[in-house]
Amino acid sequence: MAVTFKHDPEGADRGDTGGVLTTFIGGLTERVDHVRDEPVFQRDKEFIRRQLSMLTRYVNYFSPEVRGQENLPASGPVLVVGNHSNLFYMPDAWVVGLEVIRRRGLEQPAYALGYDLLFGIPFVGPFLRRIGAIPAGGQAAEQGLANGGLVLVYPGGDREACRPWTQRDTVDLGDHQGFIRLALRTGVPVVPVVAHGSHDAVIVVSRGERLAKALGLHRLRIHVFPILLAPYGLTTAVVPPLPMPSAITVEFLPALDWSAYGPDAADDEEVVAECYDEISRVLQSALDRLHAQDPHPVIRGLTSLVRPGRTRLKVPEV
Repeated sequence: MAVTFKHDPEGADRGDTGGVLTTFIGGLTERVDHVRDEPVFQRDKEFIRRQLSMLTRYVNYFSPEVRGQENLPASGPVLVVGNHSNLFYMPDAWVVGLEVIRRRGLEQPAYALGYDLLFGIPFVGPFLRRIGAIPAGGQAAEQGLANGGLVLVYPGGDREACRPWTQRDTVDLGDHQGFIRLALRTGVPVVPVVAHGSHDAVIVVSRGERLAKALGLHRLRIHVFPILLAPYGLTTAVVPPLPMPSAITVEFLPALDWSAYGPDAADDEEVVAECYDEISRVLQSALDRLHAQDPHPVIRGLTSLVRPGRTRLKVPEV
């Protein structure tokens, strides 16, 4: 949903081998370049309102539990940073989005950072823009915060979302530190949000990094083409298995306040590294705790799914 990989329009001129999908990638490159000229902010409150029932039904398949809502400011600018899971299904991200709306309403702007490629895909790009997604590059995130909005970012991007199943309880922000510099420049509170159980719903065997390079996807700054285990054998993200109803827990953690460093600290590598290490530790510690509390989320999710009268999230009343 929110990644730090950005499209590189000049990749073909830097000795890239192209790859199997050269023609397709070239066409997509042109489309991405075109949509960059569109207005950045296209969030449509009424459109979002119409999607709430559908999204709530979707996430309830995963028996979600939300904790720590009081740690999310009810108003004002805030940067929300989470661990990224479950390929493109990412039900935990939708749970976070629904809770943001429940907590802050629709009148206050809320955005999620996404990478350029998504905005170039027909139907997907317009949908994402209307629900508040904005490109990860440029000054859009800073402008969104300056307007008093909430900005949601998943720094681990596709690397973390496609990590092997054996690493499902590991936070991997990919050493991407742009969100740290953004927080330091703006002085806004940073709310870590950790999700557990989402990555148990799919079994990723490998990120497929060599396959991604062979296909030429690296020219779009995509370095993964995950190989998955399905009931019918090994498959890829092109024909993915349906996710298992793994129970998801999403927890908003106490805000981190880095404002005392001042905006100039965004250029101080030592401070940036210190803040990056801090939020990584906070997220990992919380994920370890949630795993200890619920080591078998798939079993709990299956049990919950068939239990009469199980608790479900309600559609936000906005």
